[in-house]
Amino acid sequence: MSGDLNTNKILGAVLATAFVIVAVPQVTGLIYHSEAPEKMGYFVDAPEEAAGGAEEAELPPDWGTVLPTADLAAGEAAFARCQACHTATAGGPNGTGPNLFGVVGRAVAGHAGFAYSEAMVGHKAEAPTWSLDALDQFLTAPGRVVPGTKMSFAGIRDTQTRVNLIAWLRTQGSGGYAIPAPDPARQPGAAAAPAGTEPATEQGAQEAAAASGGQAGGAPDTGAAARPETQTTPVAPPPSDSNPNNNTER
Repeated sequence: MSGDLNTNKILGAVLATAFVIVAVPQVTGLIYHSEAPEKMGYFVDAPEEAAGGAEEAELPPDWGTVLPTADLAAGEAAFARCQACHTATAGGPNGTGPNLFGVVGRAVAGHAGFAYSEAMVGHKAEAPTWSLDALDQFLTAPGRVVPGTKMSFAGIRDTQTRVNLIAWLRTQGSGGYAIPAPDPARQPGAAAAPAGTEPATEQGAQEAAAASGGQAGGAPDTGAAARPETQTTPVAPPPSDSNPNNNTER
């Protein structure tokens, strides 16, 4: 008799446990019922970088004006954030990034002995040389300019800091890279270029520098080729005595 009672107790305990396991989730679901939101996630009202349109886009630096007055000490200090990956001394070793000695004017992905990412190698087709403008754009937002680059640096948004850094990098093996002549079209408040005209570019300044002996803004040519041609007005010959009735053509 006592054996049957113990068996009943065991079966009752098993059934009670099963009932709790089944019933508790159902009761909990009724108490803590929640409905799925119509739209997942949270809305963050953040202005986009492109807000304001192209008219409010920041003009590229006027290198002919800002480089001669750049703070080289501040540029060297700004390079401290790059030293974890780069060196900038002659013959310096490569790190996570390539050595940057002579980088201003150097070919993109052109430092021997460094394994560049496929993204950077492909960027050569768009910007074959590290010109002043190309460096400025890349340092502003590397991942935006070269999508897929291994460089995880977020970029330098302050224009003056970038100018100082590029000016200092130019002193590290790139002193032969000519400073372009000042460009009024890049001055703050400059009017938009008329339709059908192209703004002055750094490449054009470099070509002009090469034509004037390697220095941008060099002295103008005073030779015969530089003098404008003088035009003479032809003088009609006097009437011939043999034709006294000759009249000028009307």
